[in-house]
Amino acid sequence: MAGGGPKLHQTRRKELGASFQDGGEHYDRVRPGYPADSADWLIPAGARDAADVGAGTGKFTALLVARGLATAAVDPSADMLDQLRAALPGVPATVGTAEHTGLPASAFDLVTAAQAWHWCEPLQASTEAARILRPHGVLGLIWNQLDTSVPWVHRLSRIMHAGDVHKPSFRPPVGPEFGGLESHLTRWEDPVTPEEILELAKSRSYFLRAGEATRAKVLANLQWYLYEHLGHGPGETLDLPYLTQSWRAVKV
Repeated sequence: MAGGGPKLHQTRRKELGASFQDGGEHYDRVRPGYPADSADWLIPAGARDAADVGAGTGKFTALLVARGLATAAVDPSADMLDQLRAALPGVPATVGTAEHTGLPASAFDLVTAAQAWHWCEPLQASTEAARILRPHGVLGLIWNQLDTSVPWVHRLSRIMHAGDVHKPSFRPPVGPEFGGLESHLTRWEDPVTPEEILELAKSRSYFLRAGEATRAKVLANLQWYLYEHLGHGPGETLDLPYLTQSWRAVKV
């Protein structure tokens, strides 16, 4: 692995993940939700209980609750969980990680990680997910990403430094406790204004960890691209194309 090996990669991952400890209100306001079928496809028949790890402000948690699952939420950021509790007051929300949830063993039919698995140590997180799942329970992994097959979105993602766009060959790493990994793809569009895209860029880990000069450059480049190059006006609504990748594996 370039750039100093796996240990350096893990350190960098933790540094970037820590950038989300604060700013829950902003994250909740500017980040997109998830398409309904990403949850419908993941939930196993007869499921009653779910745990959403790395739940953040509860954007995916809300889909589980809406489908009648008794859902517990876990996230390392107390600030993010404050937003989740405000939106979903009936959901028990505790500070923890995917590797150490603090949840009871064999208590859930589904464990999900939406926009979070890449911040985890996947083998440890898989072991923990298997611990809290009932026999034949499902691990669901979900990612929203910009649809970079659309040329203007591809350039937008580069300006935003949206590093979470997966290669076509991507498969999420899971531990030996799980088998039968399969995937589901949803294409959808989020209606946003240019100003909301600027705010979206500010919620990215790259921007949050950058210095003032880098932040100013990113925003200036985005303003030029959206208003001058693409010709959008302030407050204009445009449809931002997304892909949602959903993966599921069964506890063996």
